Amino acid sequence: MRSFKPGNDAVPVADESPMTQTVLAFDDNRLASSLFGQYGQNLATIERKLGIVADSRGNHVTIEGSRDACDQARRVLEGLYARLKSGDEVVAGDVEGAIRQVMAQGTLFEAETGTARSAFEEINLRKRPVRARTAGQDAYIRALKRNSLVFGTGPAGTGKTWLAVAHAISLFERKEIDRIILSRPAVEAGERLGFLPGDMREKVDPYLRPIYDALFDLMDMRVVERALQGGEIEIAPLAFMRGRTLHNAAVILDEAQNTTSMQMKMFLTRLGENSRMIVTGDPSQVDLPPGQKSGLSEAIQLLSGVEGIGHVAFSRQDVIRHELVARIVEAYDRADSEKRAKKP
Repeated sequence: MRSFKPGNDAVPVADESPMTQTVLAFDDNRLASSLFGQYGQNLATIERKLGIVADSRGNHVTIEGSRDACDQARRVLEGLYARLKSGDEVVAGDVEGAIRQVMAQGTLFEAETGTARSAFEEINLRKRPVRARTAGQDAYIRALKRNSLVFGTGPAGTGKTWLAVAHAISLFERKEIDRIILSRPAVEAGERLGFLPGDMREKVDPYLRPIYDALFDLMDMRVVERALQGGEIEIAPLAFMRGRTLHNAAVILDEAQNTTSMQMKMFLTRLGENSRMIVTGDPSQVDLPPGQKSGLSEAIQLLSGVEGIGHVAFSRQDVIRHELVARIVEAYDRADSEKRAKKP
């Protein structure tokens, strides 16, 4: 029997613990088929990540591997099956998230002693619940719930913007705030939007498309359009935030690494009564002119330790897009490290 090192694709390693076998049976064939994935893709992901071998027959699956790995695979499958029974959809990212969750919890013995969190945080929305899929996302959601101002930084694909929008929508649906304000620096247009055709929303739409995607994914499309027309959801370029004080609002600044120091200070001081502010960005993808310091990096440094302000730094382990994205991020990080090492 071969075993595989978790997290690596098909890398044989020597057996380090006795092998065991576990058989699981699920009472609904249709849900079991969804659980295993098309052509067994979900089972293949679990095999690759946990170093086990899974063989499905109808509504049964046989798991072979080390005791701890089989236990983790069982908990992944049972947790995902429970979600399917409750009416939730299970996609590839959910499988990845469930695997990361049980790996963070450790073995069954550790979980029973209470040394691990029983479940990641979630955001309850009318359309569907949004659950953290990684330890970083779990910390991010907890920070969003506890702080009035939260910085979320890290590479692409970690869910910084998506979870920020989900949290803002949850506050809006519970009537804790009156409106959602979405902003982003239009660096590519040099913050000069006048030459672009259309009204203000049409001018900035290309720069806020990721936020729109999150809105339509997490809310009913008709509700989003009605809220946009009524001003309950507002799209505003960063340059147009000057002079405003934002009360009873959830304010999101996306791509904040492309703000200058003065722009960031201006934006942060817009925070009004009963408002929440979320600032997201990737410090490694700054598009500002050479020599100009990112306002995001400066703000995180200056405001470190200030009460009421949270900061969650995501890593490549939190990337939840296609698994190649994590490898791409890792390759670029490795190249950056080598460049820094060569500098005198």
